[in-house]
Amino acid sequence: ALFNIIKDHTVVLYSSIPGHFETTDLKPNGKIWDIYSDLPGNPPYEFDFTLSMCTSASEEGECYNREHSWPRSWYGEGGNEIYPMHSDLFHVYPVDAWVNEQRSNFPYGVVNSPTTTTLNGGKLGPNSTPGYSGTVFEPIDAYKGDLARTYFYMATRYEDLISDWNTNSPQADAILDGASYPAFEPWFLTMLISWHEADPVSEKEMNRNNAVYDIQGNRNPFIDDPGFVQLIWGDGFDPEPENHVTAFSAQTITLSWTDAAGPTPPEAYLIRMSEVGFGDILDPVDGMPVANNFWDKNVPFGMETCTFGELSPGTVYYFKIFSYRGSGSGIDYKTDGDIPQISIQAR
Repeated sequence: ALFNIIKDHTVVLYSSIPGHFETTDLKPNGKIWDIYSDLPGNPPYEFDFTLSMCTSASEEGECYNREHSWPRSWYGEGGNEIYPMHSDLFHVYPVDAWVNEQRSNFPYGVVNSPTTTTLNGGKLGPNSTPGYSGTVFEPIDAYKGDLARTYFYMATRYEDLISDWNTNSPQADAILDGASYPAFEPWFLTMLISWHEADPVSEKEMNRNNAVYDIQGNRNPFIDDPGFVQLIWGDGFDPEPENHVTAFSAQTITLSWTDAAGPTPPEAYLIRMSEVGFGDILDPVDGMPVANNFWDKNVPFGMETCTFGELSPGTVYYFKIFSYRGSGSGIDYKTDGDIPQISIQAR
């Protein structure tokens, strides 16, 4: 169903992509949003759109070019420029040219022993995920979800073609299973789902999704509704949480009462608390108002409830409630007779 919704998008020329990047991959500071060099909050370097794109570079930070996050050789023998995949903006990103060359057409994966590490922490080396031991490129955590959702898009948008792509290169065969569904090898699909869940959809992705939609007329449905991933490739449900909460306790106590009756009702109440005992609770003094604090609460007439918070579980707390009228130096507390009191253990 999603394939039928997002297929037949408006195909742009490959030569027009640099101009489109100025809306699809624009940082708030006007720089290029390069997912291979960016380090959120502290990138090692940034590129300007005024810098011409290059075909190759001798070192990192020199220039940028167009990265097919889904390598061209995977959907066409010999890396042919096959449309519409060749210019589909959902998988073509502006990135550092040198890093792009290092990534080459290797799959994404998890690298524990890198042979190359980029300035932002991207890693090239043998895959450590069970199921494949070849060379892979691992982007930083901040963009793993972005690329996972890109791959889910590609498998959906090209559902009618992808079953033949695994024969185009050994790298494509490493991640594709030769079918239209599930499309990915188990090791790769498991990794993509984990990346998708660990790095949720960001504002950057939503903005890029909208910008590409304005150009191509289709959207990445896994950005619009991340739950589609589990519905299609998972068990049909969002994953169950791994753990229960800890330190489960009632750290608040809520007191309740029925307002005092009579021809002269109180205007408010002072509730005083102690963790020692009722005898530790002093009677308030007329003409000396008590301010609200951890141990004392003032509640207006008619409210009939009061909550004390940040309490220690297991501790018994003691409370007395005093009616009063007036305010300031004219405040008059009722301290004679039997003062209502109660003790409660916080749990």
